[in-house]
Amino acid sequence: MVLLMFSNLAESLDKSFRNLRGVGKISEKNIADSLREVRLALLEADVELGVVKEFIANVSIKAQGTDVLKSVAPGEQIVKIFQDELTNLLGGDQAPINLNAPGYVLLCGLNGAGKTTTAAKLALRLKKEGRRPLLVALDLYRPAAIDQLAKLAEQVDVPCYTPDPTEKDLVKVAKKALKWSKTQNGTVVIFDTAGRQELDTQLLDELKKLHKFLKPGETLLVADSATGQQAVSVAQTFDQEIGITGLILTKLDGDARGGAALSMRAVTGRPIKYIGEGEKIDDLAEFHPNRMADRILGMGDVVSMVEQVADKIDEKEAMKSAKRLQSGKFDFNDFLDQMKMIQNLGPLEGLLGMLPGFSKIKKQLPTGALSDGRIKQMEAIVLSMTKKERAKPIIIKAPRRKRIANGSGTTLLQVNQLLKQFGQMQKMMKSKGKMKDMMKQLGGMGGGGGMEGLMGGGGGKGMPDMKGMDGLEDLLGGGKGKGPKMPF
Repeated sequence: MVLLMFSNLAESLDKSFRNLRGVGKISEKNIADSLREVRLALLEADVELGVVKEFIANVSIKAQGTDVLKSVAPGEQIVKIFQDELTNLLGGDQAPINLNAPGYVLLCGLNGAGKTTTAAKLALRLKKEGRRPLLVALDLYRPAAIDQLAKLAEQVDVPCYTPDPTEKDLVKVAKKALKWSKTQNGTVVIFDTAGRQELDTQLLDELKKLHKFLKPGETLLVADSATGQQAVSVAQTFDQEIGITGLILTKLDGDARGGAALSMRAVTGRPIKYIGEGEKIDDLAEFHPNRMADRILGMGDVVSMVEQVADKIDEKEAMKSAKRLQSGKFDFNDFLDQMKMIQNLGPLEGLLGMLPGFSKIKKQLPTGALSDGRIKQMEAIVLSMTKKERAKPIIIKAPRRKRIANGSGTTLLQVNQLLKQFGQMQKMMKSKGKMKDMMKQLGGMGGGGGMEGLMGGGGGKGMPDMKGMDGLEDLLGGGKGKGPKMPF
């Protein structure tokens, strides 16, 4: 997704590059003007001053020394330099987690950063990758944290070691936990440690002793990326005092300015290994600097989008749904299945935000068009229908509509709108020509592939080039076109 955290920065950078992209000849003034705007955008996003200065200096040197390629517009070349430097700022290549034997992963950080939840998320992710993770609760100050980890471990079906509530010696508990781990046949042990509201010498001293005893392959700082420059300072201190090997940034789905997330990697020199993009237990993703740079610059992230869909969609159900669509036998039962699949993917705005250029389309959509509340409202309306009404919507006349509105807590107008839009969808599904046009609008086809290929109807292998995305706003209910509107 174009993360909400970076949305303001993405808009500012897009504005800075808009004129530059159309420039036929690059001059020192073009570069200077663009760099000034980018510098302000980064500072407004709360990126650390030293990081901004170094970033701008690197871009300036490379931009002024660029040999202009005949096949590429000069402005586009400068944007490519920004893209490359932003990727370098975020860490260059993706840094995989070190799980070499004995496979110890020590998580540290302040209270509120999400360490305990992240420990369970990481365990689930590693489990899906074929590892055998174990969880160890080492927060001896907060019994609630131990209980929380135990419940989360049960949720993800991973063994968890919980210490005696009276135990206060951290290293002693760690020794017992390691002895326990030998009986569990695990390949990775994740240690969740205590935090504080603020850094103090007692916390750091305890973590130093624990680190010295465990000698973990990974010491990951779990940092709340919404806390701004404080997070940068915390990262520096943990690295200097303990020696972290990487970062896990949480709460990137928040609306903070996001500069701290850009600064922490540059200031500590430690790679960002994972990012938390939501509250669900499976909302932990590997961090890819180049993909994040593309998202921030509004270039989309189709690879991550495909990975997210593949991970969360039941392939058999999707194929069954696709066949129903192609046969024209699309009813409200199918619609309900579609709603559930969409909800499994997480926020719709986040998923569509991975499409190149979506930030421009979003501005033309009605307020709340992509909200989870809108989808839940439609689901409530459908659930208030009888089985017969879902299978045969044509029978839903005025008396039934009033009953459905009352049962779903919605208005008669909202029920009428959904039924009208659903009727338009049904007509479109029965028309192969209109279906093909819709797929072109959604994906631009990209040489015969695109959305039609993803839906099982295309023969091409190309990725969508998104040139036809101007029609998507019509399908989402915000455009002025004559095409059928999707009821979300």
